[in-house]
Amino acid sequence: MDEKKFDLRKAQEALAEKTYILTEEAKKNSKFGKLVFEFPQERNEVVAEGDPEDFVVKPQAYFRGASQIPGSEFNQSYQIFVKPFFLDRIQHRHVKDEFLVFLGASFPNVFDFDARIEFTLGKGDEAETYVITKPTIIRIPAGVYHCPLNFKEVNKPVLFLATLFTPMFGGVYDLPDGKTMEMYYNGPVPCKYNPDKKCDSCGKCLQESWENK
Repeated sequence: MDEKKFDLRKAQEALAEKTYILTEEAKKNSKFGKLVFEFPQERNEVVAEGDPEDFVVKPQAYFRGASQIPGSEFNQSYQIFVKPFFLDRIQHRHVKDEFLVFLGASFPNVFDFDARIEFTLGKGDEAETYVITKPTIIRIPAGVYHCPLNFKEVNKPVLFLATLFTPMFGGVYDLPDGKTMEMYYNGPVPCKYNPDKKCDSCGKCLQESWENK
């Protein structure tokens, strides 16, 4: 029985017919275009009164989860800290796991690290504060209280990535009256359905599936 030989040239030509520079129009005409997303440039909007705005390099990049790639079950930040900053002062927890990554941002050597960062895991009597002075990754299991997170010394730039396994960033916060409140934030991005409106974290776009055109 004759075996068919693989024709590399024909295979390359067939692939070339389905090679896309992903404009929005090309995305509509492709099967997997919804899985490819160009990072928008973002500038920090949420800074406590009196805090400096130049603690991170701008613009910043974020992956905003299912609002950007439908069906995604995680969101992620990419920030380069260049000055000390008390990033997150309020304890909270998440409904899914979160991972925090601290690396040096004096590229290309991510192990060139010169900073002191304090991070608390646990609540009340069980709380433990960890001092980060070298490249580190921290897993925060679902339901575990955490923070404050304080970049106390930043002598060389630090790359900080926070990955939360939910379609949109959010957390559960304890209120003074003993109740809890879930709060979500999708960044200073335009609404997916109305570009003239700022995202208000309504969650409608989180219901989309990547298979739907």
